[in-house]
Amino acid sequence: MSGRLAVVGLGPGDARYLTPEAQAALAAADALYGYGPYLARVPPRGDQARHASDNREEGARAKAALQSAAEGLSVALVSGGDPGVFAMAAAVCEAIEAGPEAWRDLDLSIVPGVTAMLAVAAKAGAPLGHDFCAISLSDNLKPWELIERRLDAAAGAGFVIALYNPVSRARPTQLAAAFERLRRALPDATPVIFGRAIGRADEAISVTTLAAADPDRADMATLIIVGSPQTRVIERPGRSALVYTPRAVARSP
Repeated sequence: MSGRLAVVGLGPGDARYLTPEAQAALAAADALYGYGPYLARVPPRGDQARHASDNREEGARAKAALQSAAEGLSVALVSGGDPGVFAMAAAVCEAIEAGPEAWRDLDLSIVPGVTAMLAVAAKAGAPLGHDFCAISLSDNLKPWELIERRLDAAAGAGFVIALYNPVSRARPTQLAAAFERLRRALPDATPVIFGRAIGRADEAISVTTLAAADPDRADMATLIIVGSPQTRVIERPGRSALVYTPRAVARSP
C-alpha cells in the first residue's frame, strides 16, 4: 500500500498561526520528521514515531521521510514558517527527482504556513504593500557573489527586500556586508525592520533606518525587511509606528 507524505508548514511558532490544514495533517500522521526545534513545537502523541535531525541534514531528512511513506506510512515532515520558502518542500522535490520511481507515485501534499516575512510585516504594518522579494543571506548553498548581485539588482529595481538567514555563528559578517551594499543604492532614511521570534514569547520588533541599522541586533531567529525608497513610516504617539509601502508608484511624466 502506498503511503502519504505531507510537508507541513508550522508558521512562525505560536499555535495560533498553525492552519487547520496543518493541524489535520499532523493529526493524521503515523510518523513525524523534522529539525529538532521545529519538531519540538508539535505536542507529542504516544502512537506517533518522531524522528528529529540536525539543521543541515535537509537532504537526508527528506529521503528518510519519503522512504517511510513508500513503506506505507502516513508521514508528516515539519518545517518552520512555510515549507516552500527556503525550507523542506524544495528538498523533498529534489529527493523525488533524483530518487527511485516509487517516490514519484506517493501521495504528496505541501501544506502552507505563515512565513517569517509575512508575520513580521503584519506586526509592522504593511511594508510589503507593493513589489517585494526575499533573499537568503546564507551562502551554504550558493556563492556569496551571487547574493551580492541579487542585492544590487533588488535595491536598484526598487523592491522591498526581506532578508532571511541574516547571520549565524558560522556567518557573523555577512549581514553587515549586505547593509553596506544596500547603502550604495538606497537612501539613508530607508526604513529597516528587525523582527525576532515573531509569534513566540520572546518576540521583538524594532524599526530603524538603513543608515542606523546595526547587524549586531540580528540572529538566526531574526527576519529583516529593508524598505524601498517609497516605504513610509507613520509615527503614532503612544503606539508603535506603522511602516507601509504605498500600493501605487507615481508614473514618469
